[in-house]
Amino acid sequence: MFVRAYLRASTDDQDASRARAQLVAFAKERGLSIAAFYAENESGAKLARPELFRLLSDSHAGDLLLIEQVDRLSRLTADDWQKLRTMIDQRQVRIVALDLPTSWMLAKPSDEFTGRVFQAINGMMLDVLAAVARKDYDDRRRRQAQGTARAKAAGLYKGRKEDAARNNGIAAMLKAGASYTQIRATFGCSPMTIAKIAKRIASAQQAAGEVA
Repeated sequence: MFVRAYLRASTDDQDASRARAQLVAFAKERGLSIAAFYAENESGAKLARPELFRLLSDSHAGDLLLIEQVDRLSRLTADDWQKLRTMIDQRQVRIVALDLPTSWMLAKPSDEFTGRVFQAINGMMLDVLAAVARKDYDDRRRRQAQGTARAKAAGLYKGRKEDAARNNGIAAMLKAGASYTQIRATFGCSPMTIAKIAKRIASAQQAAGEVA
């Protein structure tokens, strides 16, 4: 039985690997080891996620897809969720989520009848939690839009404020030759955030060279 863990964060500033230790502990308690981790910074409302598709491509019948929460896998619309469920079912991959206790039984051997029963129960619960995750996503987006509209009407909206102190620290470490791993350990940021700062440094150096 191969266990493949999927880790997702919504924005570049979040650490997709945050739940890694929890997943490792969960697998260890059940005598399992995680064969591979697939982490990415993508919206759960987006179906096209390279690492998730790579995980499914690597998977074989009977493998486990281990996630922290169902919303890490999906905040998709009903149509896109069904597309993803179809892909997962075609690969005969079993989904185990830490926030879905009915799925935990799939992480241990069972006879065919018991396995089918828990798979059916798990499928229904996944559909429910995926719908709840999408509703939460839509509600948050609506509240954010309403808040932004009110702030704009009051002349108070200035957009998202950059964390200048953190970004300056990242830039300093990059200039000192620190690796992405060292920077992530220091600031808890994503590789994409570091890459963005690195690009900014390169552009500034190029501009300075042209002026010189």
